[in-house]
Amino acid sequence: MFPLAVGRRRVHRSVAAGVPLAVLAALGVTGTAGAHDAASSPRVTSTATLGDIPLGTFSNTLLPGTVGDDRGVDLGGIGSDIFPAGRTGEFWTVTDRGPNGQIKVDGKKRRTFPVPGFDPAIVKVRVSGDTVRVLDAIPVTTSSGKPVTGLPNQAGRDEAPYSYDAQTPLSYNPNGVDTEGIVRAADGSFWLVDEYGPSLIHVSARGKVLTRYVPKGLHLTGADYPVVEALPAVLLHRKTNRGFEGLAQLPGGDLVMALQSPLSLPDGDAGDASRTTRLLRFSPKRQAVTAEYAYRFDPVNVVDPTEDDPSELKISSVVAVGRDQLLVEERTDKAARLQLVKLTRGADILSGAWDDETTSPSLEQLDDPSASGVPVLRKRLIVDLGTVAGVPGKIEGVARVDRDTLALINDNDFGMTDGSGAFDAQGRLVDSGIETTMTYVRLPDGI
Repeated sequence: MFPLAVGRRRVHRSVAAGVPLAVLAALGVTGTAGAHDAASSPRVTSTATLGDIPLGTFSNTLLPGTVGDDRGVDLGGIGSDIFPAGRTGEFWTVTDRGPNGQIKVDGKKRRTFPVPGFDPAIVKVRVSGDTVRVLDAIPVTTSSGKPVTGLPNQAGRDEAPYSYDAQTPLSYNPNGVDTEGIVRAADGSFWLVDEYGPSLIHVSARGKVLTRYVPKGLHLTGADYPVVEALPAVLLHRKTNRGFEGLAQLPGGDLVMALQSPLSLPDGDAGDASRTTRLLRFSPKRQAVTAEYAYRFDPVNVVDPTEDDPSELKISSVVAVGRDQLLVEERTDKAARLQLVKLTRGADILSGAWDDETTSPSLEQLDDPSASGVPVLRKRLIVDLGTVAGVPGKIEGVARVDRDTLALINDNDFGMTDGSGAFDAQGRLVDSGIETTMTYVRLPDGI
């Protein structure tokens, strides 16, 4: 048992954070659908919330002395991904890089790290009634056992890190990772994906980085663990903070990594306007990418009727649901849809010209890739989570519990918001009130 007491849960939860359906119905939120409609529609069956655990206590229990001042921040951010842990109600989760935000200074945004000593961690949780309990936690460490931290790696490529008030520059760290996806291998080790590289990271059962696979030409030096340039160089064109976000493990052991957003090819404007991102298949046995697939987002106003900016489209989770089949989560921060795709040989674009950055127009610039002869993964909508009452916003982790049930987890960003009002005059967090919530959704038609 992880040796931390779970604090009392906050009471200022929003309706979207998982109010029972009966209550929502009484408030008139769910409409007036009859029993037949409710039974034949996707529905939330239960929700559970992570209690308050001071971030300093959590971090220093794992790695003593790493956090001197947590600025009133509680453990959060574990909703970056989830993976079934074997027993009913138990999941492996992973934090992202830690509390971070943005503050404008002289008209330019600066990336803040209020708790720079925080170390990304793998966290095992159990859903017990309406509570998410921490069972175990594993810090991600370097070869010598030091924290990797969540700090950016390279000046000129990653955002410059600053203190909580955006006034004091912090140091880059080549070991730092912004972890987002997690799966557990049959031997007990873990695979994670990261947004900085972007990279695929193999870690031991106790969290030590065994190998970090990065794009060719990244030239990441000074890391205290093995770094292998095994991924296509075209990935160097990832948008800032939009590297690998989703990770799935196929039944045979191969991994599928999802780029959160289209690449900035040939430039940022093309990437922001594009609806085509990429999935990559990686063989742990061969330590190489063996296939690549073009994935086409639906129009942004289809995914989220309140949004008209295509750059808000993201993939945050991919889940294996059979041999070469995936659930892919398309989302904005306010809405999400799960699509079913099949990875076919005919859809593989790895051997084509689309990984050559000089190809013009680029894959990202094509208005209709299929019309240009590019095979695009065919997809089928499984569920529009934006229409399911009780599902919170910013769902980043999806797990298949059984044929009819999904477990969803949100990223609460450690209770942080952007802007100078994120902390009070004493440098203490002004909490957003958004909790980490696990939500079970039943699908009448199954998967």
